[in-house]
Amino acid sequence: MKNSKLLNITRLLFCLFLLSNQTIKAQKIDTDSLLTVVMKDMKSAHPDYKLNIKRALLGKKLAPDYVDFSLALGRNYDLAKQKDSARYYYKYVIDKNPRYADAFLYLINMDLEDENYDEALTTTYKAIDLYPDNKDFRLKRIAIYSLQDDTKNEAKYLKSIRAKFPNDPDIEQQLFDLYSKTNIDRVGAYYNLTTIDRDGVGPWHLASADYMHQRTWGSLIGRVSYAKRLSSNLVMASGLQFEAESYLFAKKSHYHYIDVAYSKDSAFPEWRLGYSYFQNFKKGWEADLGVRYIKMQDNSDLTTLNLGIGKYLGSYWLNLRSFIQKDNPSFTLTSRYYYKTKFDYVTVIAGYGTSPDDRTRAAEYDMRTSLSSYRLSVGFYKLIQTHYVFGFLITDNEQEYTKNKYQTELDFAVLLQYKF
Repeated sequence: MKNSKLLNITRLLFCLFLLSNQTIKAQKIDTDSLLTVVMKDMKSAHPDYKLNIKRALLGKKLAPDYVDFSLALGRNYDLAKQKDSARYYYKYVIDKNPRYADAFLYLINMDLEDENYDEALTTTYKAIDLYPDNKDFRLKRIAIYSLQDDTKNEAKYLKSIRAKFPNDPDIEQQLFDLYSKTNIDRVGAYYNLTTIDRDGVGPWHLASADYMHQRTWGSLIGRVSYAKRLSSNLVMASGLQFEAESYLFAKKSHYHYIDVAYSKDSAFPEWRLGYSYFQNFKKGWEADLGVRYIKMQDNSDLTTLNLGIGKYLGSYWLNLRSFIQKDNPSFTLTSRYYYKTKFDYVTVIAGYGTSPDDRTRAAEYDMRTSLSSYRLSVGFYKLIQTHYVFGFLITDNEQEYTKNKYQTELDFAVLLQYKF
């Protein structure tokens, strides 16, 4: 009798165990499914952040130790612009399980957006300690020092990341992307003097003032230029040009360039329009495809197709661009060596033919495309006292002005910008 009673109790306990185990499994399946629904909706074209928050709160209630729901809550609160709640859940995830690298990244990005640079820096250092081989956190550290105008530490950690990842082309490309999406405003002035060794021709003067507004979505540049061209001490052409440029970042892997310029004066074309599509690839490669359209003051016009390819090699950047034109093609090979920050570099440029992007010679673009030219430029750019960017560029352009006859055109350009 006793054995029978003991057997019944054993069976009852076993059934309770099975029932409990099935309940746990069902709960695990339900919470996993719920998390999948939340993540799928976040990736949709029209995510419902409020509904996702309700779903994630339910999931957290069902499985309090399931940290993924807390991360989902932080992300949805963040995207719904409820920053305090987002910050709470990001920090909760980091405290609960610091192996969630995304929580660090989201929190850093949110603090950068809110200009909480000290907090962002603290989180970044903590992330670097946990993930010493993660490039993203080291890049964020550089971005923060750049935003704080701390050029000493910015240069220090630029050197550090290049030493840790030597000859890594992805690093330089990511640095370019990082700097291009940093919130910066700049005002600048530019002056170019062109001397020509042919009697009675020149000099030419080109001056411009511009303002650049740069944000995470891209940048917008407004520019006003003034040109005056002399011949035998007489003004042959002068006037103003108004221009707008923009770089638009659609996705991480590609961006767009748009340029529109207008003038009613003979020193410039009437219209100069440009568009390029840039695509980034792995290993520091970049390619671009675009079109240029120039309408001269006499209503003649030219359309040009451009193709380009670029490559980062450690601290070097190389770019070859060709313009396919009606008469003669044009080629430009640009090289840069970044010796400190984005604003500190040495450049050497070599080219053949007349480029539609050459603002100095744009007024004669239609006449020059059928003629040969060979040019070489050397330039130096430097960031001074965190806010000022100074640069100069010297160009020797050997220009054919009639069949087999050449003139030497020397450009002396100087640039000064103030960033804030």
